[in-house]
Amino acid sequence: MEPDFLSGFAQSTALNQLPLKNDIQGEKRKFINPTSRNTPKLVELQMCLIDWINTTLQQEHIVVKSLEEDLFDGLILHHLLEKLGSLKLDVEKIALTEKKQKRKLEVILEAVAQCLQPEESQLKWSVDSIFQKDLLSTLYLLIAIAKHFQPDLAIPSNVNVEVIITERTSNGLRTENAVECITHSRENLEDKSKADAFEELFTHVPEKLDAVKEVFLHFVNKHVGKLGLYVNDADSQFADGVILLLLIGQLEGYFLNLREFFLTPCCDTEMLHNVNLALALLTDGGVLDFPVNAEDIVNRDMKTTLQVLYCLYSKYKTKET
Repeated sequence: MEPDFLSGFAQSTALNQLPLKNDIQGEKRKFINPTSRNTPKLVELQMCLIDWINTTLQQEHIVVKSLEEDLFDGLILHHLLEKLGSLKLDVEKIALTEKKQKRKLEVILEAVAQCLQPEESQLKWSVDSIFQKDLLSTLYLLIAIAKHFQPDLAIPSNVNVEVIITERTSNGLRTENAVECITHSRENLEDKSKADAFEELFTHVPEKLDAVKEVFLHFVNKHVGKLGLYVNDADSQFADGVILLLLIGQLEGYFLNLREFFLTPCCDTEMLHNVNLALALLTDGGVLDFPVNAEDIVNRDMKTTLQVLYCLYSKYKTKET
């Protein structure tokens, strides 16, 4: 049998195990591939978080065995936040009906958002995903809570899982496989200062931000101009990954096969594919030496976009057209 056939069959089997019935057209969802759920690093991460919760709530005689099964209704999250943050939530302890459970979870996640104050691009969970017992969302939520309230917790590093990205379109269900980095390596965490080169700029001297953008735009147009392209908006024109890919090709001196990426992406999934490809090329070429979330670029997070452009600028600023 052809390998592609076997791969397609495995993916079809995996999709049958995912909660896709309520997908809305145009909505993109991401799940851990069921075939990846028992990988040692992922199991280690789950056991770490389970032990942390059980130790924290030991006096309440609460024992968690399954993260997604035991936390979906908000009861244990309620106890955990009260214990860690002394938060008094205006919600009943025990909610018996599905409607009350979901409302309770909504109040709890609102409290989490107020404590953590994550940027919208960093929010990797929702009321629906937690309530639907999505393991990936539950992991991200617990990791964020742990880092905020107990930053010394030894969370396993370098946990990567295979994920399936789905999008309901008018032509049916579009799927894409990818690798999701849930926790980064300790080496990357130690080198975080490299990725935060613009933190000072964004926080303390934002008035100079436009000048930095102009420098990068001049650099980009110097190299993509020969392709008949011109970039004038750093806030939006890199989000689909096309300019990044064409720029990399010009700087590295090779031609990217048009079948490898979407020249005119029409949805977030295609944009994410392009950006992931660009980041992979930069990482393989040694240009990018810190972790970057492709979704941040697709979501037009300016700091992340500028960080990537800075890596290219630093290496190729003296390259002639």
